[in-house]
Amino acid sequence: MNPKSTAPRWQPYLLLALANLFWAGNWVVGRALRDAFGPVTLNFSRWAIAAVVLLPFALPQLAGKGALLRRNAGLLAALVITGVVLFQSLVYLGLRSTTAVNAVLLNCTLPLFMLVCSWVLERERATMGQVAGMLISFAGVAVILVRGELGDLLRLRFYPGDALILLAMPMWGIYSVLLKRWPRELWGTGFMLVLALAGMPPLLLGAAFEVAGAAPIHATPAALAGVLYVGLFASVGAFICWNRGVVAVGANAAGFSLPLLPAFGTVLAIVFLGEQLRPFHWVGFGTILLGVFVATRPGARRS
Repeated sequence: MNPKSTAPRWQPYLLLALANLFWAGNWVVGRALRDAFGPVTLNFSRWAIAAVVLLPFALPQLAGKGALLRRNAGLLAALVITGVVLFQSLVYLGLRSTTAVNAVLLNCTLPLFMLVCSWVLERERATMGQVAGMLISFAGVAVILVRGELGDLLRLRFYPGDALILLAMPMWGIYSVLLKRWPRELWGTGFMLVLALAGMPPLLLGAAFEVAGAAPIHATPAALAGVLYVGLFASVGAFICWNRGVVAVGANAAGFSLPLLPAFGTVLAIVFLGEQLRPFHWVGFGTILLGVFVATRPGARRS
C-alpha cells in the first residue's frame, strides 16, 4: 500500500481500530504470560518472530536504501528505542506487578501524552474538539472499568507496576510523533523489518541479563501460542496499521482512537473469559465511540 495514494477518509481510522484490537489481545496475552517469560525476553521473542515473517516480503524493499538509513540513523535509533525496545518492555514488566484494570486505565492516558509530545516536538496544538473528544472517551472508559459503579473509581488501588506502565506512555507518544518525520521512500513492511532488526540487538542483550538472573521460562504449548500471537498480530499487523494511520491523520488524531483498546479488551474478556455483557458495557462503548467521533471528525482536526 502506497502511503501517498488517495484513500477514503475512513480508511486510516479503520487501520487505527485494527491496531487497537490487536494490541488489546497483546495486553491480555502479556498478563497471561507474566510467569512464563521475562518481560524483555517476551518482547525480544515477538520481534524475532516479526522479523522472520517480514524478511521474505520486505528484504527486496531495502535494496539501495543504505544511504537513506545512514542519513536517518539518529531518527531510526529514536524510533527503535521508544517504540520497539522501551515501550513494550515496560508494559510487560509493569503487568507483572499490577492488575489489568490499573494497567488499562493508565494506558488510557496515552492521548494526553501524545498531545504533550506533539506540542513539545512539533509545536502542534490540540483543538477544542480533540480535547472534548478525549474527555468524552475517558468517561466511557471509566464507566467500563468501574462496571457502572462510579464510587469504585475512588477505591482503585495502585501497585508498583503502575509506575512502569505510566513511564511507558510517553515512550509511545514520542514514537508516534517522530514517526511523521520518517521518509516515505522506505515504508510499509520494509520499514517494519528495519525496526525489528534494529531493535533485536538491545532486546537480546536485555533477555540475556534476564536469563542470567534466572528469570523463569515455561514454554508450554499455550505460552508458545501466545508468543506467536504477539509476534504476528501485536507486532507486524498492529504496527503496520498504526504507522499508516498516524501518517494519514497525524499523531494527535490517532491518539484519540486509543480508548478503543479497553473497549476491545472488554469484548475479548467476554468471549474468552465468559464474562457477561451488561448495560454499563453498552453505555461505555457508546460513550467511547462518541468521543472518538468528536475528536476525529474533520472540523475537530483544524488548527
